[in-house]
Amino acid sequence: MARPTILIVDDLPSNIDLIQTFFSEQPYNLLSATSGEEALMLVENNKVDLVLLDVIMPGMNGFTVCERLKAKASTKLIPIIMITGLEDSDSKIRGIRLGVDDFITKPFNIFELKARAASLIKLKQYTDQLENAESILFSLALTVEAKDPNTQGHCSRLANYSMLLGEEIGLEEHELRTVRRGGVLHDIGKLAIMDSILLKPGPLSEHELEIIQTHPAEGEKICRPLQTMNDVLPVIRHHQERFDGSGYPDHLSGEDIPLCARVVAIVDAYDALTTSRPYRTALSEKEALRVLDQEVEQGKWDRYLLNDFRQVLKKEDLKKRINAPVFEIERSI
Repeated sequence: MARPTILIVDDLPSNIDLIQTFFSEQPYNLLSATSGEEALMLVENNKVDLVLLDVIMPGMNGFTVCERLKAKASTKLIPIIMITGLEDSDSKIRGIRLGVDDFITKPFNIFELKARAASLIKLKQYTDQLENAESILFSLALTVEAKDPNTQGHCSRLANYSMLLGEEIGLEEHELRTVRRGGVLHDIGKLAIMDSILLKPGPLSEHELEIIQTHPAEGEKICRPLQTMNDVLPVIRHHQERFDGSGYPDHLSGEDIPLCARVVAIVDAYDALTTSRPYRTALSEKEALRVLDQEVEQGKWDRYLLNDFRQVLKKEDLKKRINAPVFEIERSI
């Protein structure tokens, strides 16, 4: 296993030297930065497992550095120990709000610093293991997409469409994360289906259709062992349910279908209609919405959710947002 890396951020080189001395006999790689800008650059270019961050620095202070790191998906899980003054309770409260993981008060106890650092690094290593397991699942989901040239980019578009619709209807941050991840993983269960059925150019037989309809449940089975996927499992299992109960695998109807699953389902249907298939060319936005309107009348979709999706399609920056990188996909490539 690679040696964990600690980044020490302080505008005073003497303070950096002192902390490096404390950790000189520990199994860590030590990096240092004397400014917030330099710290962010080092995190961008290195795998950092812990940041020891001074509050008071000229230019970009420790609060801003913390805020930048915690706001970015690729760095938000890096633990941060903020170094504060003896009675600096205001800094601690502000740091807690920004996501600081722990605090060390000046003048600090060497043994306390080492113990807290070791604890947070151990937690980071566990988190990294979970992220690696998740990356495998997202990579598997992309292999399903890669089998069919007609679905290229489908997972990415679905994740971004789902995020936009989620924002439109006011989903909370954890729910937006759920629909984004569900958009990528929704069809992972197709790994359990033979390519001869999955890629069949003509109509499916009744038996083949029954096999295809097992993919939501199979996808749930694949992802269930990883506890971090618990919130995404309802999306994977229920993205083929329909508002009138005609979907599968559980024939849920109306609001019994989890909202996040309904979000992914309706954007999945739209993206399928606006993407070319062997049996038809891609429909225009107007034509696709006409089809969805007809299916609303037939009972397939939540009428109000489709109206919200229409507002999404009117956004001026829609193309940019739909083609934006998806964190889980970028991490898995």
